[in-house]
Amino acid sequence: MERVPGSVDKKLWVVDLRGYANLLDRDSGIGLCRVSGGPVDEPRGAPRTVGIAAGICYGLGVALASLSAGRLWVLYLSYGVLGGLGLGLGYIVPVATLVKWFPDRRGFITGLAVAGFGAGALLTAPLAAALIQQLGVLQTLAILGIAYLIMVVAGASLMRNPPAGWMPEGWQPSAKKQAQWTTREFTLQEALSTWQWYALWAILFLNVTAGIGIISQAAPMAKEISGVPPLVAARMVGIISIANGVGRLLWAWLSDAIGRRHVFFIMFLLQAALFFLMPSQREFAILVTLCFIVLSCYGGGFGTMPAFATDYFAPKWIGAIYGLMLTAWGFAGVLGPLLIARIREATGSYSGALTIIGCVMLVSSLLPLLVRGHRTESQPVAVIKPGS
Repeated sequence: MERVPGSVDKKLWVVDLRGYANLLDRDSGIGLCRVSGGPVDEPRGAPRTVGIAAGICYGLGVALASLSAGRLWVLYLSYGVLGGLGLGLGYIVPVATLVKWFPDRRGFITGLAVAGFGAGALLTAPLAAALIQQLGVLQTLAILGIAYLIMVVAGASLMRNPPAGWMPEGWQPSAKKQAQWTTREFTLQEALSTWQWYALWAILFLNVTAGIGIISQAAPMAKEISGVPPLVAARMVGIISIANGVGRLLWAWLSDAIGRRHVFFIMFLLQAALFFLMPSQREFAILVTLCFIVLSCYGGGFGTMPAFATDYFAPKWIGAIYGLMLTAWGFAGVLGPLLIARIREATGSYSGALTIIGCVMLVSSLLPLLVRGHRTESQPVAVIKPGS
């Protein structure tokens, strides 16, 4: 059996690749989005340039990892640093571009974009597994890297920003939408000088903390609470992962209808109730259902927050503003699993941990109600139609 750095067999490498990709997106890549956000948001061709760079970095990072046999440092530099750079750039560019093209459906379009990002693993994981069985890990990395490079560069070559002041033809923002939007275009530095940026960061951080805590402990938690065998408990991970993608689109779409603040308020309250109910559920199907809904809220945070940030800071520099806001994902990715694991270790069961997280969600529901945008009633939203 082929051996590679940091893994013990081919099957584990499939898991390692998917998990490491998620980690890179939260930490290595997202930090770089802070740098890339500025140029993404100004010239019309900037998204194309950054998107192509993302495809080249990620594709080469994965492909060069095929040269890492016996050299762990090569894996870190290629798949870690170079691939992480490409992954971070590739995540934020489509979101920052789409909110400019679809001001009438900001929630839906950002939800669709981030749902597509999450759905990529569903398509590539079985393909990667099949290639690994046939060709081995290293050759699979080379093939996938080249394929990623070609497909991402091809897709990125079509991206561009709309003309300044562009609005869909015949569309006029309602008074309700105008009340939610800022009329001032904030730079990253200006956004960081407002309390609203930190409030949105906290909302995303708290929402991710709850969901990722469940993801990290899903199988052992199901085994302890519902008493099912380990193999059955492990199935819960795959089932609830679907909710992540569904929630990204569903909650973001709903936010266009009822507002981002109300969506986060509902998600926090809903999660609080579900966390309080989980410890008493002995039926595996019911426990899975509760976790499914929690994970839909986890995904809903990622789908809704880009539109939320755009409402408050305007779309021009949203690549930088939201790119830095995504550091909340990285911090929550550390705290969430650590919190639930440490409380489980200290108390001897998951009941205490779930109850504490439920209390945190209940208190967190106040935050979306407190946050407000920047504009006042005396500031109308200017609408520039195509050709004007």
